[in-house]
Amino acid sequence: MAGGNERSMKALKEVWKRAENSLCADCGKPDPDWASSTLGVFICLNCSGIHRNIPSISKVKSLKMDHWDDAQVQFLAKHGNAVTKAIYEAHIPIYYYQPTYNDCQVLREQWIRAKYERKEFTEPGKQLPYSDGVKEGILWKRGRDNGQFLPRKFLLSEREGCLKYFTKQDAKEPKINVKIDVINATFQPEKIGNPNGLQITYLKDNKTRNIFVYHESGKEVVDWFNAIRSVQFHYLKVAFPIASDNEIKNRLTRNFLKEGYMEKTGPKQREAFKKRWFTLDHRRLMYFKDPLDAFAKGEVFVGSGENGYSVQKGLPSGTQGNFSWHYGITIVTPDREYLFTCETESDQLEWIRAFTSVINQAMTPQEYASKCLDAVSFPS
Repeated sequence: MAGGNERSMKALKEVWKRAENSLCADCGKPDPDWASSTLGVFICLNCSGIHRNIPSISKVKSLKMDHWDDAQVQFLAKHGNAVTKAIYEAHIPIYYYQPTYNDCQVLREQWIRAKYERKEFTEPGKQLPYSDGVKEGILWKRGRDNGQFLPRKFLLSEREGCLKYFTKQDAKEPKINVKIDVINATFQPEKIGNPNGLQITYLKDNKTRNIFVYHESGKEVVDWFNAIRSVQFHYLKVAFPIASDNEIKNRLTRNFLKEGYMEKTGPKQREAFKKRWFTLDHRRLMYFKDPLDAFAKGEVFVGSGENGYSVQKGLPSGTQGNFSWHYGITIVTPDREYLFTCETESDQLEWIRAFTSVINQAMTPQEYASKCLDAVSFPS
């Protein structure tokens, strides 16, 4: 018996060592140490918890702590991540967002359920709930003034190239009608206070507007997210006919590079520093009095190093404004310097890394066109 166990463990380790199994099959996290004995995939601890919630599809076991018999090891050897992905990820739409281990729970769970439970990607041309070019339904939207979440009808239309929402079910005219190419969507469960919280942002009069929504169903809110990406993809395919699919894919919805509190001072740099919530959305740095504000109070364009932009650790000597946080950051632009302070050194370094990643990138023609945002200064 002991010899059989040793043989099984040795065979298991050989399969586990294969390069294809070195990353979690579902989120890409390195060094997965769990596996599904019914699907034949190697997965991380977090994804194993999601698999455990669909026991009719997946039976999970620890590769380190649980016993694996010969038949189970042979099943893993026959399958593994490469073979199983070839089956369950055979026909993923180019626009479908495939989450990583850094993404929130609802995205990862619905990705796993879409693959193995609903088998959405096993057949070519399968009709999917986010691929119709139109989606209509109710989302709970946060009120701009009172902060209450109320049910609102939303309509997404590829034919019209827009997203609308209505304050009443029978309303003839929408409250907003937003062109699809100025929309971004990103999951914000902690900020919104709901595990299915989705932040939709769009540009209005060259300023960013936020809408915060959620749905009780994780599947429904992720379907909305991927429906937005689908409509955006097809819109951009028409707008940029010579662009490759991957180039267009990279222009769909994006996570913010960095969010969090910093202190800021005004343009004269003699005013007291005030605590504000900041969002870095690629080249747009915005600040809000509250993380759930509908409108940014100010924003600035962050260009590239070759165009005179830089980030520096610390504040200029002789800075006069009073501040309570002591880890300074200076953003240098061709027109002026922007001064910020962070509460901790780790916050300071994270912000500097985020700014540096943007400044080190060459600007696109579209970004040159939007460079006028650099003239927008931060009011107090």
